[in-house]
Amino acid sequence: MVGFINDHRGQYGVESICRMLRIAPSTYFRHHAGHVDPTRRAARAQRDDELRDHIQRVWDANFQVYGPRKVWQQLQREGIPVARCTVARCTVARLMRAMGLQGAVRGRAWVTTMQPASLADRPTDLVERNFTATRPNQLWVSDFTYVATWRGFVYVAFVIDVFARRIVGWRVSPSLRTDFVLDALEQAIYDRHSDTLTGLIHHSDRGTQYLSMRYTDRLADAGIAPSVGSRGDSYDALAESVIGRFKTEVIQRRDRGAMGRPSNSPRSPGWTGSTPGGCSSPWATCRRRNTKSAIMSRLRWPESHNSPSEIPGTVH
Repeated sequence: MVGFINDHRGQYGVESICRMLRIAPSTYFRHHAGHVDPTRRAARAQRDDELRDHIQRVWDANFQVYGPRKVWQQLQREGIPVARCTVARCTVARLMRAMGLQGAVRGRAWVTTMQPASLADRPTDLVERNFTATRPNQLWVSDFTYVATWRGFVYVAFVIDVFARRIVGWRVSPSLRTDFVLDALEQAIYDRHSDTLTGLIHHSDRGTQYLSMRYTDRLADAGIAPSVGSRGDSYDALAESVIGRFKTEVIQRRDRGAMGRPSNSPRSPGWTGSTPGGCSSPWATCRRRNTKSAIMSRLRWPESHNSPSEIPGTVH
């Protein structure tokens, strides 16, 4: 702001610019005097200038791995006095944050499945958190989750019809390839192929599987309009409700008795890593009644013409 006033003070004057910016002219003159003569600056500003040199020196001398706590401890050992007292730890943290310095952090960097905005053009958000439908095949939402098994993690993809919270397509896979979410979509399309899909919206997150060319091309071939939610929006995930119910009522109940068993004990009848046994199938979650489907007439949601069998599908 001081620089802006300096650039235009010759044309408009300091008082008129400060009046438009709603600041006191004395504030500008005080800051301007501090830039001209650093000794007239506030004591805290002068102390910060001195501390920045010490912080930069300590950080560079220790391979640039020290964080605020270790830099502060080193300054304490050196006994650097500022304003008749030692340096405060919060002051070191504040200055390091302003200087863009940080210590080395343990752990690996997590790789997400979301693409930056500059790498790909995504479909628009056609839902905008309005997860309501007045008929079947009006709005589908898709998502996938992971399930811990005795043979490692597997991933379960869902395609859910918002009208009755019905699972119309699902697939289990040990990998995160596009094939397994595409197979869930193919199952949903085949299950509803006798019904018209005109005006159907498919909503998902920004995962690379749902933004891949194969997936978007299949949506276009079926005449389904793609929709992608906003980034980091916790309220933009109706599928999370179904996934949470699936894990709570199907996975955790079946594996609760086997969680504490030793490794040499017989295996539990739950997920084995190859097939979801018995009612562990996501189709069991589809057939149960939820809060919405329990009060809906069966005439409003006809039985599928191509419903999957009760035999769970295997991991492919």
